[in-house]
Amino acid sequence: MPQPLFKGVITALVTPFRNGAVDEDAFVRLVERQVAAGVHGLAPVGTTGETATLSHDEHRRVVELCIDTAAGRAPVIAGCGSNCTLEAVELVRHAKMVGADAALVVTPYYNRPSQEGIYAHYAALDAAVQLPVIVYNVPSRTASDIANETLVRLAKLPNIVGVKDATGDLARASLMRLTCGEDFVMLSGDDPTSLGYVAHGGHGCISVTSNVAPQACVAFMEAAMAGDFAAALAWQDRLIRLHKALFADASPAPTKFALSELELCTSDVRLPITPCAEAVRPLVRDTMREAGVH
Repeated sequence: MPQPLFKGVITALVTPFRNGAVDEDAFVRLVERQVAAGVHGLAPVGTTGETATLSHDEHRRVVELCIDTAAGRAPVIAGCGSNCTLEAVELVRHAKMVGADAALVVTPYYNRPSQEGIYAHYAALDAAVQLPVIVYNVPSRTASDIANETLVRLAKLPNIVGVKDATGDLARASLMRLTCGEDFVMLSGDDPTSLGYVAHGGHGCISVTSNVAPQACVAFMEAAMAGDFAAALAWQDRLIRLHKALFADASPAPTKFALSELELCTSDVRLPITPCAEAVRPLVRDTMREAGVH
């Protein structure tokens, strides 16, 4: 069976801020911590990286900083999503130019394109830039759900290599595996259901929780990928409440609060995201302890 291009725990990195600006020193520390923990990849400037409120210059700088810091020790899948196809093309071009291993491109949000429009969006990226592209399907945020039938068409394009599936629909994963082919990369975008996703044939998870608990997430995913589901379930039990707590307020506010508790960066977020609610903070602390994060 062919090995997937990307697999395991791929961290959807936060973008740390200090005094309103990107805190580059903190970002480097976060990347180094991830690499030291043995994560299988890094995904900067996605939803968790607050890409919606980064300027284009900040977006490009964070991608470059991630690639430079990782220095080949972990693949970098750069967030390149936009609801404007031309803008997405430019972001993918930049990612390729600075040495990213792939681009993560969300389905166009707000516009609510048809399935044909979604296909044409990714086909334009495929034609414009020779860089692996992972389709990111998160209909809860985009109001734009990519049908399996559309994904089957996209899987035939040379640069569309996989999907980040944040639907939580595990039956969809099995159908996708059967229709898109064994070499199509299938990554969960939903930490709580990633155990089931791997059991359905997925190759890993683009994880929010691994920002906070990278070693535990790596141990969990390596057990699941090895088919040791008893060990994976034990790790799942240890992590599940933390998975849920990190979304008990608007993401990534709880994740940044957790990282601030570890003194890795500030808890600062950008409007319209507000700092982690006081009522949620004890839950985050408790679930961090439960997961063994100190």
